[in-house]
Amino acid sequence: MAEFDNIRFTRKEAIGMEEIVSRYIKSMKLAAGLNTHRIYDAWDACSGAAPFTLKRFFRSGKLYITLSSSVVRNQLYFQRDLLVEKINAHLSGDPLFTPDNRTVNFVQEIVLK
Repeated sequence: MAEFDNIRFTRKEAIGMEEIVSRYIKSMKLAAGLNTHRIYDAWDACSGAAPFTLKRFFRSGKLYITLSSSVVRNQLYFQRDLLVEKINAHLSGDPLFTPDNRTVNFVQEIVLK
């Protein structure tokens, strides 16, 4: 017990869980994959076409969506610009989305197939 008498425990600056998770995601280089899945979730939440969505693919700011219904595809075609705004607003409010990632960032265009 005598060897522990000289040890002083000092407090360091407290770090919140958000900061810890953010640092972990960056250090493990998980941001690109996580951002991609957050974009897919934002598509499902903002478009309302999740039941009709067959495939999703994201690259270079373009979100490629394959739909099973031509009627839904036609309706969404005319709402693409509004959907891009809604998705990006949804992503801005998402604490797990890292906007400073160079490879996977905000949606710039939606391509419907």
